[in-house]
Amino acid sequence: MIEQIIDRNQLLALIVSDKFDKPGTHFFTDNSLSQQLAYMRHPAGKVIQPHIHKPVLREVEYTQEVLFIKKGKLRVDLYDSVQQYIASRILVAGDVILLATGGHGFEVIEEVEMIEVKQGPYVGERDRTSFVGISAAQSNILG
Repeated sequence: MIEQIIDRNQLLALIVSDKFDKPGTHFFTDNSLSQQLAYMRHPAGKVIQPHIHKPVLREVEYTQEVLFIKKGKLRVDLYDSVQQYIASRILVAGDVILLATGGHGFEVIEEVEMIEVKQGPYVGERDRTSFVGISAAQSNILG
């Protein structure tokens, strides 16, 4: 239900399956990542105290993305930081993926609707380096 894809001790991606279902609050990321990912399930009547987040200076070195798959089916191809292919996974409606490090590419298998969350401000092409990836036939899909 939770899969970490790691290459040489570096987290490339973290996938939370739509099937994950535990009560309470569960953080999947440690405090070293600039993007934090948690799952929360609380019963009716649970009160979360009102609060304000204080200004805290943070330094973000890499853009990390979280994708929420609302509809469809998507193949994600994961690469290391020197653009070498590592693995592929299929995401379906309800799945969530945190893209932490390395590179990634996608192929839409069934029309997809997804929501992307990442740090801003996004600076377009200055924020990324595009490269030629693998084909569907070359993918090594697990899970």
